[in-house]
Amino acid sequence: MEVTSLTAVADEQLALARRSRSGRAALTIHGGHDHTLRQTVLALLAGHHLAEHDSPGEATLHVLHGHVRLTTSTEAWEATRGDHLTIPPERHALAALEDAAVLLTVATPPGPTHG
Repeated sequence: MEVTSLTAVADEQLALARRSRSGRAALTIHGGHDHTLRQTVLALLAGHHLAEHDSPGEATLHVLHGHVRLTTSTEAWEATRGDHLTIPPERHALAALEDAAVLLTVATPPGPTHG
């Protein structure tokens, strides 16, 4: 079994985001595009955001550091360290109100197999 320190990964990704022009960095710590479950630590600097996008499947967001706002066309939620949000299955965006790191967990339905 592999053990990952989310605190250490969040700190690393925040450091990378501070050196990045985009003000963000991300590292997938479990799964990937060939798996049903994917977990990614995403860091966003204050004032940066992920533009509105479709939900790829069931997803949650756990704030590891900082303060974020998740928005849809009709609602908005703010979350800080320790908060856990269920991402609605509709278009949404994420903004960092202060430097933030989140654990994004996405479960996508299995797709067709190619062989």
